[in-house]
Amino acid sequence: MEFTGKLILAVLVVIGVLAVVPLVTALLGLLIAAGVFLIWLLPILVIARSDETETVEKMLWILAIICLSWFAWVFYFFLAPIKTRRRVYHDFP
Repeated sequence: MEFTGKLILAVLVVIGVLAVVPLVTALLGLLIAAGVFLIWLLPILVIARSDETETVEKMLWILAIICLSWFAWVFYFFLAPIKTRRRVYHDFP
């Protein structure tokens, strides 16, 4: 009788592990997908918070990132801002 109890317990443990494995892999897959999405979103956030470009130019760079992916982000770091800002110097007496 003791052997059957241990056998039933072992079978239940195996069934429990087999039931949990798909849940764990689904959760792991969702975490990996969320990580990939955040990495894809990173250049958009960097450009949106940048002070180097103005609003319209930011929107165009973000649109380029959405359409062209990471190539546009590399170009952004080399080319932005496209039009240089006019600097204002103040002379204080």
